[in-house]
Amino acid sequence: MIFLELLAMLVVILIAAEVFTNALEHLGEKLKISEGVTGSIFAAVGTALPETLVPLLALLAGTQDVHVNEEIGVGAILGAPLMLSTLSVSLMSFAVLSRRGAKGKFHPEKTGLKRDLDFFIAAFGFATLALFVPHTNTAVRAAIGFTMVLIYFVYIMLTIRASKGLVDDGHATEAEAPMFLCRIGFPNKLPVIVLQIALGLILLVAGAKGFIYGVEHAAELIGISTLLLSLLIIPIATELPEKINSILWVRRGKDTLAFGNITGAMVFQGTLLPAIGIMLTPWQPRIEVLAGVVITLLAAIWLRLLVANGGVRLWHLWVNGSLYVIYLVIALS
Repeated sequence: MIFLELLAMLVVILIAAEVFTNALEHLGEKLKISEGVTGSIFAAVGTALPETLVPLLALLAGTQDVHVNEEIGVGAILGAPLMLSTLSVSLMSFAVLSRRGAKGKFHPEKTGLKRDLDFFIAAFGFATLALFVPHTNTAVRAAIGFTMVLIYFVYIMLTIRASKGLVDDGHATEAEAPMFLCRIGFPNKLPVIVLQIALGLILLVAGAKGFIYGVEHAAELIGISTLLLSLLIIPIATELPEKINSILWVRRGKDTLAFGNITGAMVFQGTLLPAIGIMLTPWQPRIEVLAGVVITLLAAIWLRLLVANGGVRLWHLWVNGSLYVIYLVIALS
């Protein structure tokens, strides 16, 4: 029964992703913004917001067991960037493997992708450094947390500032198909676009929450710790289904939107949430945590090197998927 529920929730998520991406393309076209802004900010933040609530609720209004709340919070905060930088990008390559071949290339707009990865690596480096700062040293931790928040706001400003130039260079967001609500009689106006985006997000949240419920019950049968549940199961249940948006975009040849949806979410969830975790949890270098942080940084640095040296081929992203498998071996051994 649990597996039938999981299947049903995946269908809901697939439908929601189609509704959301369809409306988002029309929003970007209507606002005359670049694919980089649409993917890295609008899509990334829009789909990441529901998952952001998991660690926040755990830390601020969780169970009466503070230790359990902290483990859920730390696991969910660090698990999302880990999964995005490894498993999510790897799945994009498999989604177009039959069309492009293992040596086929992705063609995202490079300046935006470089910016996303640069800001993520810098911010996550601070999160890694904070693991070795004692929890009692609140001044240093506060300084690190403030720096990470500042990094995200600078990132937003630079991304938006670059939009006009990218639009002039032919990287404007373009909608391929009519908006779904327009097909049933609604006008193609901004309020209707916002309405369809909201409907897509509501369906995404409902599908993800239902998926979480099923995965948590399945995890009970396996019997793993709260931290591992948060590092492995929660990100897969909350983040991975909604990154179906990237798979849909990459299959349509919209590589900039596809990558931006993932790397933009990495920046969002690699800056603001770790800043909160640094201040509200012990944030200690336990083996599961330290291994996850190191592998996440390695995956992001690998992507950055690829972008700087000839571009990204499909098989390159299999390395990211392999890093996720390596993490599983370390965490579960």
